[in-house]
Amino acid sequence: MADDEHEIRALIERWAHAVHAGDLDGVLADHTDDVVMFDVPPPQDGVRGLDDYAATWPPFFAFQAGGGSFEIVELDVTAGVDVAFAHALLRCDTPAGPAAHSDRRLRLTLGLRREGGRWLVAHEHHSFPDETPVPADDEAAVREVHRRWAEDTAARDLDGLVAPVADEVVSYEHAGPLQYVGIDEVREVCRAGLEASPEPVTWVIPDLRVVASGDLAVSWGIDHLTPGGGDTIHSRGTRVFRRTAGGWEMIHQHLSFPAAN
Repeated sequence: MADDEHEIRALIERWAHAVHAGDLDGVLADHTDDVVMFDVPPPQDGVRGLDDYAATWPPFFAFQAGGGSFEIVELDVTAGVDVAFAHALLRCDTPAGPAAHSDRRLRLTLGLRREGGRWLVAHEHHSFPDETPVPADDEAAVREVHRRWAEDTAARDLDGLVAPVADEVVSYEHAGPLQYVGIDEVREVCRAGLEASPEPVTWVIPDLRVVASGDLAVSWGIDHLTPGGGDTIHSRGTRVFRRTAGGWEMIHQHLSFPAAN
């Protein structure tokens, strides 16, 4: 079986090279006439037959002509007597793609059968992971930011408090100027607040609400801040977050007390 696996590996590598080179004849070689491909684009029920399979490749070659990549980074082959399969991960992206998502990979599964003493690809399945955000997961992640803020407040951890704050944050605070702009100004507000509050300090938002959609999230609720041995201070808080590669970060905060009568 080792010889068969070596032969199949060479076949797949030739196919990938032909794809990258835009060589349609090379792409079609070593495929059965009744090949079935489940591709990333439609149709939902796949592409069936060698002619229809061939028709899918010119648009992809045009994509590659603009600098797109198609490169095997991991390949495993298992061969039986007359049937074999392989699974692989490939880099398949635009030139700018790796900078935005360096770990993105095209998943590939191939089914092969032996015909006339040679291995041929009878099935291909290409896919990317579904990266559609799940709102419930995103809302939980933003709640986790608030939970860590409560812990960092109690621990008087200034670095922890500002870690999820964007460099260009704009914050409307209870007092001071109309707005604080940038991480340095907000960090100073947090530092002064910690130094002015007797220990221990607790900060909770019992009625915290979070809504997330796409790469943005909003949270709001009544902040309960209790300095050590003091009365609890209640204020209104609204915060806006954006998704980053490192997690959710706050880009805007609006705090206020109700206006006195």
